[in-house]
Amino acid sequence: MSAPSTPAEATSSYRGIILYCTAIFLFVCMDSVAKQAAKIYDPAQVVWARYFFHFVLMSAFLAPSLGMKLVRTSNLKLQVFRSMLLLGATLCFFTALKYIPLADAGAMGSTSPLFVTVLSVLILKENVSYRRWIAVFIGFSGALIILRPGMSAVHPAMFLVLGMSVFYASYQIATRTLAGRDTAITTLFYTALVGAVVMSISVPFVWTTPDLMGWVMLVTIGIIGGVSHFIIIKAFSYTTASTAAPFSYTQLIWTAIFGFIVFGDFPDNYTIFGALIIVGSGLYILYRERVRNTQQH
Repeated sequence: MSAPSTPAEATSSYRGIILYCTAIFLFVCMDSVAKQAAKIYDPAQVVWARYFFHFVLMSAFLAPSLGMKLVRTSNLKLQVFRSMLLLGATLCFFTALKYIPLADAGAMGSTSPLFVTVLSVLILKENVSYRRWIAVFIGFSGALIILRPGMSAVHPAMFLVLGMSVFYASYQIATRTLAGRDTAITTLFYTALVGAVVMSISVPFVWTTPDLMGWVMLVTIGIIGGVSHFIIIKAFSYTTASTAAPFSYTQLIWTAIFGFIVFGDFPDNYTIFGALIIVGSGLYILYRERVRNTQQH
């Protein structure tokens, strides 16, 4: 993608990037509250709150004006499947947060773009250059550094984060497939609806009645999740996803800050080094994808 050609386009792009970075910051805030809540409540109950109150928020603000347009879809099965993938990612991540530091989870979660590249070949049959494959392998070597195979320092929950990356990458592939078929608002609504329905069925088996502070945390998780997704949709109205994508790695900065200030955790040298390798390979993959798109146009 070429640089914006006019000051107006540049301003619009910068506005989109700022909004996107704001959403990333809010997601880390949500994860921090979720980690705190998971100390008291079963992770499934925390995930229920994430989707249930997101669903309530969307229904209250959008249903009166949009009505049936909110649920009208060209591919119901794909919408449900995509939503289940994101739900699986959230379950893995929130469960892992109960046991491992926030920054460590964020570092391993950065492998998601690598899995997107692999799945785009397997599912979408995209052509990937040898340069991008090398970047993928280097990125996974960074993940191995964080996992430190053969050493006992890593909690098994770290593998849940790896599972989250696979789920989230699959979710992104499904989102690409849906692009242009349904509106972003409809797709977001199904994300909240499916998660709320599935978790409402399962949460009674692990339910712990919250006190006032517990309700505040659970409601906050859902509201932040919903608002963050709205902000991302707004960001993409100002700039492209490929322009904003590299800024998703600002998550690592915020997870390190929040993990240290709120929970007293800081990533060790293995995690920092592995994260740098993953981020470097991910940024290179994004760069090569941008070069390819520019050549095609």
